[in-house]
Amino acid sequence: METRSALTVTQLNEYVKNKIDTDPLLMNVLVKGEISNFVNHRTGHFYLSLKDEGSVIRAVMFQGYTKKLNFLPENGMKVIATGRVSAYVKNGEYQLYITDLAPDGVGALYIAFEQLKRKLEAEGLFRQDRKKPLPKYPATVGIITSPTGAAVRDMINVSGRRFPLAKLVLFPSLVQGDGAPAQLIRGIRCFNEDFPVDVIIIGRGGGSLEELWAFNDEGLARAIAESRVPVISAVGHETDFSISDFAADLRAPTPSAAAELALPEAGDVKRRLRNVIDRMGLVCDNRIHTLRAKVESLAKSRQLSSMDNLIDDRRMAILNLDRDMGYALEKKLSDKKADLVRLTAQLQALSPLAVMTRGYSAVLDGKGKSVNTVKSMRPGDRVSVRLRDGEASAEIKEVKSYE
Repeated sequence: METRSALTVTQLNEYVKNKIDTDPLLMNVLVKGEISNFVNHRTGHFYLSLKDEGSVIRAVMFQGYTKKLNFLPENGMKVIATGRVSAYVKNGEYQLYITDLAPDGVGALYIAFEQLKRKLEAEGLFRQDRKKPLPKYPATVGIITSPTGAAVRDMINVSGRRFPLAKLVLFPSLVQGDGAPAQLIRGIRCFNEDFPVDVIIIGRGGGSLEELWAFNDEGLARAIAESRVPVISAVGHETDFSISDFAADLRAPTPSAAAELALPEAGDVKRRLRNVIDRMGLVCDNRIHTLRAKVESLAKSRQLSSMDNLIDDRRMAILNLDRDMGYALEKKLSDKKADLVRLTAQLQALSPLAVMTRGYSAVLDGKGKSVNTVKSMRPGDRVSVRLRDGEASAEIKEVKSYE
C-alpha cells in the first residue's frame, strides 16, 4: 500500500487558491446574477452575494472600484459583475473580487442617458439663467402623472394640508412605456395653452431605470425647457435622476416634496398676513396721530383763532393787489402814450402836407390824380395845383420835357 504524507488544511487551501489564481478563465470573468445581502461598509467597500435560481457566490468590491460607479447597488438588482475569482485561505471559501458592476439589461440605457445629458447640456438647455422662479402663492397647480399612482394621492394630501386654497388640476398620463413621453408632452402643452396654470408638477413614484425611462425623453426635456409656466420635476425617489430633472426649473426628490416646494404653508401665510396687518395698523395709527397734531396746531393758529385777523389779512392782500394793479395800469398807459407820440411824429414826417409847408405843391389832373410827368400833359389841359393852405386851377400853356 502506497504511503503519502498528509496535507495540512492551510496547505490544501493554499493549493486550491493557487490553482484558481492561475486559471486564465477565472482571472477575468463576467458573472450575471441578482444582488443579495448587500452591505455598503463605512470604509467604502461593498460586500454582497450574487445568486441565480440554483446557486450563490459571495463577492466583494473594494473602495477603489466602488467610487467609480454612478449608481448605488441594492438588493434585488440584477447586475453583471466583472472581476476575478480567488480563494480565501483562512476559511477555505472562494469568492468573486469585483472590479466593475453594471445593471443587467440597462447598461445601454445608462449610456443613452449620459449621451443625451451631455448633448442637451452642451446646448445650454440646463443653464441656470433659463430657470423660471416659482410663484409664491399659486392659485392653480397643474399635475401631470398617472391618475392611479401613489404620487397623485401624496400630492393631494400635501396640498390639502399645506395650502387648501390652491386648486389642483390633473392631466392624466402614462408614466412608463412607449406612449408615455407623447402624453407627458401633451400635458405640458395643455397647461401652457389650453388650461393655463401657475405652476406645473410632472413626475411619478420610484421604479427601475426602465420604468422611469419616459422622463429621459429628449422631446419631453425640450417641452419642459420651453414651457412658459414654471415646471417642477418629481421623478422617482431622492436618489433617482432623470433628464427631466435637469431641464425643469426645479427638481424635487419626490412627488410629495414637489407639492411642498410648489405651495406655501397656510400657517406661515397667515402669520405673514398678520404681520402685514399689524404693520399697516401701526403706520395708520402714526399717520392719524401726526394729522391730529397738525389739526390741533392749526386750530391754535392766529388765523383760525380769530376771524377778524383772517379777514384783515385777506383785506390787506386785496388792497395790495389793487395798488399793484393800479401801478401796472398807469405804467401800461404811459408806455402806450409814448408809443403814440412817437408814431404820430413818424407819420407827420411822412405826410405830403408836411412837405408842402416847405414850399412844395402837388399837381392833379382833371380826374384828381397826381401828375408826376410832363408826358401825361398837353397844352390846354386843365389842372389843379394843391398847396399847403389850398389849391388853384390852371391851364397848361406849354409843355417842355427835359429828357
